[in-house]
Amino acid sequence: MKVTINDVAREVGVSKATVSRVLSNNERISEETRLKVKEVIERLGYKPNVMARNLARNQTKTIGVILPMDASVSFGNPIFTQMMQGISMYAQEKHYFLMYAFGKEEEEEHNIDEFSQNGIVDGIIILKSEVNDKTIKKLRESGFPFVVIGRPGRETSVLWVDNDNFGATYEIAEAMIKKGHKKIAFVGAKQKWTVSKDRLEGYKRALEVHNISYEEKLIYHGEAFNEQTGKEAMDLLIKESPTAIIATDDLIAVGVNDYLNKIGREVKALVGFNNTMLAAYQKPALASVEIYGERLGYAAAKLLVEQLEGYIKDHMHAIIETKLIERESFN
Repeated sequence: MKVTINDVAREVGVSKATVSRVLSNNERISEETRLKVKEVIERLGYKPNVMARNLARNQTKTIGVILPMDASVSFGNPIFTQMMQGISMYAQEKHYFLMYAFGKEEEEEHNIDEFSQNGIVDGIIILKSEVNDKTIKKLRESGFPFVVIGRPGRETSVLWVDNDNFGATYEIAEAMIKKGHKKIAFVGAKQKWTVSKDRLEGYKRALEVHNISYEEKLIYHGEAFNEQTGKEAMDLLIKESPTAIIATDDLIAVGVNDYLNKIGREVKALVGFNNTMLAAYQKPALASVEIYGERLGYAAAKLLVEQLEGYIKDHMHAIIETKLIERESFN
């Protein structure tokens, strides 16, 4: 009968994880434990499998992916699914495994510690960044390989992938202004995230260039990129009678649209982000910015693997194009 890693662990009286760490030469294992494990491996004739051999070379051929929300929320938003699909496609091409960690934002540091300190992944992809992001700073200082989907603020020595969120929102607001709109509302979420900050700044800049006053009463930031945020926003913004609304996520735009439909009101222009199928089948069909989530994920995985395999020379980031998809809601 073939000897397994479980047989070795049982014989030594340690966990399977401890045997794996010995195979990967993890420094956290005591010399005494290391010698005991190696003696049993030799005595039982244990032959490590492919994964174990990778561990022995200080490689797992595994990428950790950190999602900032619970699984139900992450999979419920199409943009995260698209990103994960892109990551998976590149990982498959390069014969890497993937390990996902889900959790609320306050659990992110724990998830990253688990991945970066226990030798179970070679590198990490983070699917969001915040202004003054402590997690990114900690990882950068540790030297552990990672890539961020999202512009990482002032951390210039970080690998990252993103859209030009400032430019995309500037172009939407400017297009609305050219159609005659002056009362343009902005509805977003996760105000600390750099994607939210950049989109708001693009909106502000377009108003400034066209000599339209910025009004806080036309701005709403919710807790989540979902329909509820859109509905909560309209409860407050409807009294301001905006003629156009920029929503930073299609799910938010759907909430806005549903609210307006129920009260029998309309705005002349409503635009969301991510160009999901959900937007296309609304009444009216919602205009949206295509951010190519699959390409974001693919580019992030590519940057990370290039770093892990020593290919990166002079590029630290990638910008993925965007495209405004005009539909019935953009007049």
